[in-house]
Amino acid sequence: METTRHQNLCNVKLVVVKLGSAVLTEKGRLNDPFFIRFAEEIAVLRKRGYRFVVVTSGAVAAGLEALGFSVPPTKIPEKQACAAIGQLRLMRRYEKAFADHEIVVAQILLTADDIRNRRRYLNARNTLKTLLEAQVLPLVNENDTVVVREIKFGDNDNLAALLTSLAEVDLLLLLTDLDGVYNCDPKTDGNACLVSRIDEVDEEVTGFVGASKSAVGTGGMMSKLEAARKAAAYGIPTVIANGRRPGVMARILAGDDEGTLFLPRVNRLSCRQHWLAFAVEPRGRLILDRGAVRALLEQGTSLLPSGIKLVEGDFGVGDPVSCLDPEAKEIARGLVTYSAVDIRKIAGRHSREIFACLGYDAGSEVIHRDNLALL
Repeated sequence: METTRHQNLCNVKLVVVKLGSAVLTEKGRLNDPFFIRFAEEIAVLRKRGYRFVVVTSGAVAAGLEALGFSVPPTKIPEKQACAAIGQLRLMRRYEKAFADHEIVVAQILLTADDIRNRRRYLNARNTLKTLLEAQVLPLVNENDTVVVREIKFGDNDNLAALLTSLAEVDLLLLLTDLDGVYNCDPKTDGNACLVSRIDEVDEEVTGFVGASKSAVGTGGMMSKLEAARKAAAYGIPTVIANGRRPGVMARILAGDDEGTLFLPRVNRLSCRQHWLAFAVEPRGRLILDRGAVRALLEQGTSLLPSGIKLVEGDFGVGDPVSCLDPEAKEIARGLVTYSAVDIRKIAGRHSREIFACLGYDAGSEVIHRDNLALL
């Protein structure tokens, strides 16, 4: 029997709502009427028992005018300067709009480094939990004033997807200026059709979605598909819908056929596995033989040294690495028990030979299954 929207959304209580710059702005500037309407709709839904974490773009767009830019700058220092000015203006709009409904808002600025670092990740998680318990509305954005490529999420779609496990939410809602995912670009093809439901983000789906970007945003529909894929891995449904349409959130939560629904994965990752799979940056790669690949994917075992053919990179104990099949396709990520130097010495050998090769034995597994996330 086909799963209905209502079945997927009936138990939703905590939602991550991501607002793109295309929704927040009009002609490149912050659209004040949107903030008023958004606050009203959130206030109504909170009274119905829903809770929200808002991931908001718009800081750079909000700071353009103050520095005399008519279009977003291309140089990083200029973007960061716009963000430094615009973040304050952006939060002021939110605070004013929600104050009319006696809702307190809180600002959380993150970089990818905050998520990769396990301690800071847990600190951010505890902060979000405390704010939500106090009925405060968290407003999350990337810290564009200091971010560089090495510690950048890429876009707020990716940040919102990572928050699904960090905040342990029930739904990822990506609001954009389109009604959802189309089978081709609706801006260039008049015959484009809206796709109501996507069971899995596979090559067929990515094949008919272009990587077009808005004039003020940093992402595109392709980044939203990637975000939906990451949320699905945690067992969370995603809806991409038009945030410019009044009442869109209420209709989605009521199970109406609004936007594009992405179904969650049945064999969901745990919170820790989700962090391993999508938040950390691998420090090296392990090329596995076919027997090890089958054991990981089909039996859910730990990774033993006997299944490793090649070690790439320089990493230490506890570092994250990618596990690849013989065709160099990434199948898993995990935290290693041994350093790269020592894994090279024991690769292809039986676990009982570890002590003879290294002079010590930290365990029979190179990556224990509790520290392994299958992709």
